[in-house]
Amino acid sequence: MGMAMMLAEQDPGELVAGLTAVGRGIVYGGAAIGPGIGIGIVVGNAITAMARQPESAGMVRTTMFLGIAFTEALALFGFVLAFIISG
Repeated sequence: MGMAMMLAEQDPGELVAGLTAVGRGIVYGGAAIGPGIGIGIVVGNAITAMARQPESAGMVRTTMFLGIAFTEALALFGFVLAFIISG
């Protein structure tokens, strides 16, 4: 009964605004998980490649930074999507 009374006392737009904020957080959190895992895989494989062939470390490092940049762009798309949802 207590929860129903709290909902009854709210202004009409407060519930929608609160749920929109929660939705934005879930969207950005979900969008940040994938790139985080992707960056970990990219860096881990680059370190493995540099350890196996140290003479190609410069090329591997450059490719690693390109992979990190492209993967991080996905997190930025999620961040923008979270703002688009809010309207």
